[in-house]
Amino acid sequence: MPPGFIVTGGTGALGREVVRALLAQGAGVAVPYRDEEAWAGLRDEMAAGARLWGARVDLADAAATATAVDEAVKALGSLQGVAAIAGAYAGSGPLQDAPADEWRRMMQANLESAYSTARAALPHLRRSRGAMVLVGSKLIEAGGAGAAGYAVSKAGVAALTRVLALENKDEGVRVNCILPGTIDTPKNRSAMPKGDRSRWTPPAAIARVVVFLLSADSAPVTGAIVPVDARA
Repeated sequence: MPPGFIVTGGTGALGREVVRALLAQGAGVAVPYRDEEAWAGLRDEMAAGARLWGARVDLADAAATATAVDEAVKALGSLQGVAAIAGAYAGSGPLQDAPADEWRRMMQANLESAYSTARAALPHLRRSRGAMVLVGSKLIEAGGAGAAGYAVSKAGVAALTRVLALENKDEGVRVNCILPGTIDTPKNRSAMPKGDRSRWTPPAAIARVVVFLLSADSAPVTGAIVPVDARA
């Protein structure tokens, strides 16, 4: 049976390029999603006959995520890799001025979703000696002023990557993290109409890095924090 992968955030701009690339290799892909319309759009966009499975789930809910991952593995037959791409951005200004719930929302969307996904997937990945890719942000290297919740949550994802890589190295599971800069997406073009797009990275280029880190070609690599912010 072809290998199976889970891609959280698979209905977003980066996630759908990862889904597309994995399906093109003949893999089966499971996508936990929150928005029915976005999921329907992803299914319609992918090639007919693709092994694509989805379930609606709140990834910040550890119990719901565990159930969804177990169901995905049953549907796929096995789990070779996970791309934990789901996340969100908010940056309303200095910490003392930002809305009180912004910190909590960023922790849930970015760090808790990565934690829940990893916790649910690791038993399966240990059996397959598979790989996981988490998504941080280049912003954590710049300090993240004005977006404390986002920056700290993404720094937590990078720290989680190193912890999981160490804890699972002897089990044959590799865990790496990418740090994208600004991604050239419709949402970012709308939010930053005067931004310098020549410095933005296309989602398909970042997806190729994710797929490489999930593949056997990157077998010697684990615990890496990889900047992915050049124009390709």
